[in-house]
Amino acid sequence: MDQFDPQFPPSETDAAAEEKSLLSDVIRLALADEIATGRLKPGTPLDEQQIGQRFGASRTPVREALRQLATTGMVEVRPRRGVVVATMTAERIMDMFETTAEMEAMCVRLATYRITPIERSRLQTMHESSAEMVSGGDLDAYDDFNRRFHEAIYRATHNQFMAEQAVGIRARLAAFRRTQLRHGDRLATSHAEHGAILDAMARGDGEEAARCMRAHMLNASCALTSYIQELDLP
Repeated sequence: MDQFDPQFPPSETDAAAEEKSLLSDVIRLALADEIATGRLKPGTPLDEQQIGQRFGASRTPVREALRQLATTGMVEVRPRRGVVVATMTAERIMDMFETTAEMEAMCVRLATYRITPIERSRLQTMHESSAEMVSGGDLDAYDDFNRRFHEAIYRATHNQFMAEQAVGIRARLAAFRRTQLRHGDRLATSHAEHGAILDAMARGDGEEAARCMRAHMLNASCALTSYIQELDLP
């Protein structure tokens, strides 16, 4: 049987699929930012054709982006009305941050006692490598790192159910967690807060790690509120 040649270039079909996937991510992130900051108001219809024209995209990546936004509750699919921006009040968002803060505090407390030396080393390496993203103001790279950092802590609980629940809750807040990184020096502050969490974990102090994580998440919610207020949208 012929062996797969890793040097064999991807087919045009594979390349086209990857391009559509990347474009759907661009569309999803742009719309999510606009919804999270209030530029797109609740009830605003999201027309596939208009979005496609705006991003120079066919309907396939547009529909995929809208599907992903629907799974996180940011948009709603209504009969005969199509896709509209979901109603998301400030109180609702703060409730979600509060819930996430408690979930992540629980995860890091358990992870402190169960993390392996290899997992601890990887977390520390990730944290140190993110310093360059902070100094360069690379929000996209830091946002991706931030997700991987927190998910590494979930896995370090060695409780698959808890990790799954944490990932699910995080997904609902992903756009808002990304947006809060735009506020002032939030990148640097977030990085410092990660350092405090890791220091507490290194000391084996699960309660302090949980306290630091809870504060980290509530600070993120405050940064989001401040950022949206500074936009002074009508």
